[in-house]
Amino acid sequence: MKTWIVLLAALLAGAWTADATAGVRTIATLSSRPDRVSGGDVLVRIAQNDDAATPVTLNGADVTGAFQPGPSHTRTGLVTGLKLGVNTIAAGGVSLVVRNYPISGPIVSGPHETPFVCTTQSFKLYSTFGGSAAVSDDVLGPALDADCSAKTKITYLYLAKGATALAPLPNPTSLPADVASTTTTTGQTVPFVVRVETATIDRGIYQSTVLFDPTSDAQPSWRTPPRGWNRRLIAVQGAGCPGGWYFQGAVGGSMARPGMVDASLYSLARLGEGYALYGNTLQNASQNCNAVLEGEAAMMGKEHFIKTFGAPDLTVSVGCSGGSYGSSQPADALPGLYDGILIACTFPDPLAIATSGLDAHLLTHFFAVTAKGAFTEDQQVAISGYKGMKAFVDAANQAERTDPLPGRADIEGYKSAVWNDAVPATLRYDPTTNPKGARPTIYDHGRNIYGVDPATGFGRRTFDNVGVQYGLAALNAGQITPKQFLDLNEAIGGYDQDANYRPTRAVGDVGALKRAYQSGLELSGGGGLASIPVFDISGIYKDDGGYHYQWFHFAMRARLAKANGDAANHVMWRGNPVPPDKAWATFIAWQEAIHADTGAGSLRDKAIRDKAAAAVDGCFRSADDFVAEPQTFSREPKTTCNTLYPSFGFPRLIAGGPLAADVLKCQLKPVDPNDYDGALTPAELNRLRRVFAGGVCDWTRPGVGQTALVTWASFGPAPENLVFDITRTR
Repeated sequence: MKTWIVLLAALLAGAWTADATAGVRTIATLSSRPDRVSGGDVLVRIAQNDDAATPVTLNGADVTGAFQPGPSHTRTGLVTGLKLGVNTIAAGGVSLVVRNYPISGPIVSGPHETPFVCTTQSFKLYSTFGGSAAVSDDVLGPALDADCSAKTKITYLYLAKGATALAPLPNPTSLPADVASTTTTTGQTVPFVVRVETATIDRGIYQSTVLFDPTSDAQPSWRTPPRGWNRRLIAVQGAGCPGGWYFQGAVGGSMARPGMVDASLYSLARLGEGYALYGNTLQNASQNCNAVLEGEAAMMGKEHFIKTFGAPDLTVSVGCSGGSYGSSQPADALPGLYDGILIACTFPDPLAIATSGLDAHLLTHFFAVTAKGAFTEDQQVAISGYKGMKAFVDAANQAERTDPLPGRADIEGYKSAVWNDAVPATLRYDPTTNPKGARPTIYDHGRNIYGVDPATGFGRRTFDNVGVQYGLAALNAGQITPKQFLDLNEAIGGYDQDANYRPTRAVGDVGALKRAYQSGLELSGGGGLASIPVFDISGIYKDDGGYHYQWFHFAMRARLAKANGDAANHVMWRGNPVPPDKAWATFIAWQEAIHADTGAGSLRDKAIRDKAAAAVDGCFRSADDFVAEPQTFSREPKTTCNTLYPSFGFPRLIAGGPLAADVLKCQLKPVDPNDYDGALTPAELNRLRRVFAGGVCDWTRPGVGQTALVTWASFGPAPENLVFDITRTR
């Protein structure tokens, strides 16, 4: 929470300090930034030189009664009745401008996506949680408007003695005789009863869950938080991208099963320890594969939680696979949103998966169709960079995130046009029967950031392979012949807007490329991630296949080091899998040390110097056998961890690109004979120059459009930090 408060102090829009002799010194918002308020109310703190009850006004109307005295000459109050747009809160000659938006959004994500299918009528209030089922047929209810709003519902669950599953509380006015008790991290012993709030925020379905005894606790508010809450908040994330577009979502919020190996991180133990959980269906990448919108939903959900229960001491995010970038991308783009992230099965972002998948898909097509039989399986694997053919094919199948056409299946397991069943077939794109239909790609789903091609109406694309020398390292290692290298790069081709193969290479849109970096859709690591603990654990170890490869973990570390000079606030544990409870205990000890540090220094300084004793790089031979040693990207058995868990590459790494995989479109240079270890004859060099008439990738330079992340960026309607507004320019 300290990062949130420090950030707000630095970014307050319109606040200033009065004369030192005056009663009021500052007015600040506690629930959100003042320029990113939603829902018509805001939690405000007034700092004074005394304890006088100085009158407070909202747009000239008296709201003094909303405030109560606090410590150190402060007064805090929930100011309600904000109008949409600009509002002014004033007291004692000091004023603060607050900009309020609808609870349905948008604030910074641009115009609402269309079509958008409501699912409140089928959203179950309780779903599988922490590996245990709370069974109920209760649903949120019918949508009340075009923004998929629904009536908020408050429900209660409890844990019976000896049980491993939460169950609906039969009567909230009395507790069952068999209710279990729990003792939180703050020493409070309370009945194991949780309050579940289900509502709609930012057109997604929001849930928060916290220990709460409806028979004795006061009605929750920032003044009277639940006795069982330990003042810590966990953001709940979801799974991966395919199918994550055009619908509200059926899984999400704090009662969703996180799944995979991180389930125990969200187990009943976390609630029993007093942690509160919150989430939104649109924080789940399998229902919303747009990190800008995901960050907006997370921001608005945290704001609502604070106004309901008060400000947490710290907020963390934990997630695996799609939940890893569901944690890291908003944490980077919105500094202060999270105080730390614990991620598993890590990817830097969906673009890293899509770009490597598109490269691999081109290669599998070339090997299977264009040059059938001309390359051995070992040569194909060497060019791909992956451990084996299965891993190579599995990576290629991830190009499905960018393919809008149904039915394409040119490699085993490939799924084109991935849709959720909630989206009717009548809304789906077909180039012949429905050319204006919704397109299931990360580019079309992110059109508010990437922009729209006016000639086609499709989202602009960032994929670019101009100048990429596929198989360069394999050539220099003698694994393929010069002729194979030249044939490959001459005929590899690219894609058109419908992901059909074409003989010419793909050219990324320069504007879309720049905005991918500015928005954080291409993870930077230089925003909020620079100043918080980033704890990265294996989660899933599958370099043999399944596309959860170790190079993604190292790519994220490389981006942090590139952006910040080092990755000292990044700790990596590898294993098959890493014991998640050990990871959680280490992570939270790290957080506690930072929270207790009142010394001088930046947030980054504290994140580095306050590491828990166990927060060091290493790997697990077994659940009880940890080897502490720096983690390096290598398949060579020169360290214990690399012997146990060797890492393999990807096509652009073999083409000479960086491990960070952060260059979406390379700048070009002339062909240089020194790059080929003497492997090419003059005639072959001349042919190579013809193949790459414009030049080859110069990986020593930044990518085209590669620019700094704009933190707290807006893509409309918020005017502050506005990067791009699709309603003004396509």
